[in-house]
Amino acid sequence: MFWFLLIAMVVVVAAVTLAVIGGGDSELLPEVAPEQLVDPLPAARPVDRDDVEALRLPVTVRGYRMADVDDALGRLGAELAERDARIAELEAALAAGPGRPGPESGGPSLRKDEGEGR
Repeated sequence: MFWFLLIAMVVVVAAVTLAVIGGGDSELLPEVAPEQLVDPLPAARPVDRDDVEALRLPVTVRGYRMADVDDALGRLGAELAERDARIAELEAALAAGPGRPGPESGGPSLRKDEGEGR
């Protein structure tokens, strides 16, 4: 019985050693190409809610790829700043009152009923 256990232990140690070393020149797992951002935010049009919900950032060993996250957050920040500036511009024009520029003066019209029925 002693010899049987000794031989079994030697076989197990040899099998574990071969598994750890790799048993030769062949690799156990092939190298995998890193994930890339497949569906980036659209460049030709403004970003909308569906684009943000569909955005999936690739995951690496230590989390998300910083470059992809920085690009996505930079684009979203620029879009928000642009929209905030446009909202502030429209609110200022609306607060200007009745003397604000209309269609006759070449300025943008903010009301739908302006210019109709004239």
